[in-house]
Amino acid sequence: MDLFAPTHLIVVLAIVLVLFGPSKLGDIGGAVGKAIHDFKKSMNE
Repeated sequence: MDLFAPTHLIVVLAIVLVLFGPSKLGDIGGAVGKAIHDFKKSMNE
């Protein structure tokens, strides 16, 4: 049993979409992307 099977990821994404809604999901995605970008930038410095 793989923890990151495609069906598991789809179910988790559906639950997150129901909990937060489509508008908040975009904001959360943007914040996570910015955090990852800033982390990579600080690791290179």
